[in-house]
Amino acid sequence: MTLVTTVFMYAVIILYTRVFGLRSFSKMSAFDFAMTVAIGSLFAGALSSPSPSLLLSAVTLGGLFAGQKVIALGRQKAWLRDAVDNDPILLMANGKPIENNLRFANVTDGDLTAKLREANVLHFGQVKAVVMESTGDISVLHGEPDDEFNPALLEGVRDADKYFGQTTAARSD
Repeated sequence: MTLVTTVFMYAVIILYTRVFGLRSFSKMSAFDFAMTVAIGSLFAGALSSPSPSLLLSAVTLGGLFAGQKVIALGRQKAWLRDAVDNDPILLMANGKPIENNLRFANVTDGDLTAKLREANVLHFGQVKAVVMESTGDISVLHGEPDDEFNPALLEGVRDADKYFGQTTAARSD
């Protein structure tokens, strides 16, 4: 029965992914991440217990995929995007950590240093900006002190305008 359940649920997930697209497993927003966790939980639940039934599990997965698609399409509107997405936050600017933002994001100096090493940073002067993205990922923008970069890369990032001037471009919704 476990083998049948595994094959069935795997086939259902592949079918839904083909219908709704690979976006279903992305981490472009916190909602996308929650979707991935929910799918894993439903898959595990279907394997570990005869209840709920396979059909109920498949229908529930379908509801999750459909809901995720609706939210993904709706996020094109600013009001929904603001309701479901976390704002990215600037953690470091021009080689200097921003302590208030590190505390707000619950990121320690050790966490930040580990991400800088992961991004092959050799010295703090190479760091133009470090951003905790809305997904929880940390992005590192490299550059030498006199290098300029397009401030649009920091559009919508909390506190970016304090350190890099005007960074937000008008969005049309």
